[in-house]
Amino acid sequence: MGAVESGIPVGLSTSCSYPESTTAAFEIASRLGYDGVEVLVWTDPVSQDAAALHRLVDHYGVPVLSVHAPTLLLTQGTWGRDPWGKLEKSAELAASLGAGTVVVHPPFRWQREYAAGFVAGIEALEDRTGVTMAVENMFPWRARGRELVMYAPGWDPTHLGYRNLTLDYSHAATSGQDCAELTRAFGDRLAHVHLCDGTGSAKDEHLVPGDGSQPVAEALNELARNGFRGTVVAEVNTRKAKGRRAREVALARTLEFARTHLAVTETTGTTGVTS
Repeated sequence: MGAVESGIPVGLSTSCSYPESTTAAFEIASRLGYDGVEVLVWTDPVSQDAAALHRLVDHYGVPVLSVHAPTLLLTQGTWGRDPWGKLEKSAELAASLGAGTVVVHPPFRWQREYAAGFVAGIEALEDRTGVTMAVENMFPWRARGRELVMYAPGWDPTHLGYRNLTLDYSHAATSGQDCAELTRAFGDRLAHVHLCDGTGSAKDEHLVPGDGSQPVAEALNELARNGFRGTVVAEVNTRKAKGRRAREVALARTLEFARTHLAVTETTGTTGVTS
């Protein structure tokens, strides 16, 4: 018999439309058939505005599945300078939109007070808000052959005490790790996935899955086999795409890859394409 969908939702990060707007991401997600979007909160005012996002959800018929908190280096000024305030607002935005997950980067090492209480603080925030705060795997920064310590309590959350984790396949590549092995290592704590690829370059590439060297198909197969209950979100860099059509081609390839490798065969329960 043939393969059937695993039921794992596949969303599109609004970062995939950059340098186009948050609104453009909703339009693309709707046209290509994604199950929803992840809203990256950044300098685009729409990404910060619950009412505006509700209008986009209603207009395009595309739900918000998750929110990415403004914890990137380039969004340090978004929603003020208080890191806990950013996470509180992110959780409020997610709850308002019916999204159950907020993606969070670990603190930068110079945010000493924030970092010292981060693991316990994330747990307390989850208890208070009911929103899953999924801390993302990062990577060591490299410059002139040296590794720079940029995150605290660390860039690899595998052995830290977080309840819920986000696994980014490009970050795995940049850190020299294997996304399929991390899928198994994270186990039941894996709550969210950023679907992309990488070659192991020191540059965080966010390639279309299959264009890099990560075992992305194997990692997706693992999710389907084990009844993953979270969300897979495409986070692919299309900044160099020559126009909207080229951007959509890349994102359509990403969605097709996800659907293919998250499929489960009816007869055996195995994953992948069947003849």
